[in-house]
Amino acid sequence: MDPGLFLQGMIIGLTLAVPVGPLSLLCIHRTVENGRLHGIASGLGIATADSFYAAVVFFGMTAVSGLIIGNQSLFRLMAGLVFIVIGIRVFRSIPAAISPGDGQEPYLRDYFSLLAITIANPLTVIFFITILPGFGVVVQGTTLTAALPFVAGVFLGSVIWWIILCSSVGSVRSRLSTGNLCQINRISGILITCFGAGMVFLLVATPGIIR
Repeated sequence: MDPGLFLQGMIIGLTLAVPVGPLSLLCIHRTVENGRLHGIASGLGIATADSFYAAVVFFGMTAVSGLIIGNQSLFRLMAGLVFIVIGIRVFRSIPAAISPGDGQEPYLRDYFSLLAITIANPLTVIFFITILPGFGVVVQGTTLTAALPFVAGVFLGSVIWWIILCSSVGSVRSRLSTGNLCQINRISGILITCFGAGMVFLLVATPGIIR
């Protein structure tokens, strides 16, 4: 394993995961509602999608990346509409009393729902296409041996962030009152809806930019 590529992958995975966006808000919401393990399961879905796009770009899978970028308007519209629906549901949700343990929502649903939403967002693959040359990781050989440490680093870097974030939120979960949960749901719902509406608005207002 090339330690340099692995470290670069970790740095890029963290760089992609840390900024607060709708996916972060969803992980925080699930952590507060159901427990830290549900938030971490959701984060693992995001990390898996990030790793998939890292592999696509690293291997230079032009057919796949070209299909994604060529249809990015459709993918971004779908992602925007999904965020709007989720934001409204979060805003309208009535929190139950906090229990010391985890909620009963299945972990696989947490995982696959965030995996699907992240895969539907073509900005992730555009991020990798843009940033990889700057890190010098569009390398001489796109072999499996060269790709594995980089993709593993992206996955681990992303996972580390989601564990830190969800564990931190989970540590204060038991101190939150029902009123606090209502406020968190309202704020998170508004922000997630605004993210989705912003994506749809940009598609309508500037269609020529994303052809």
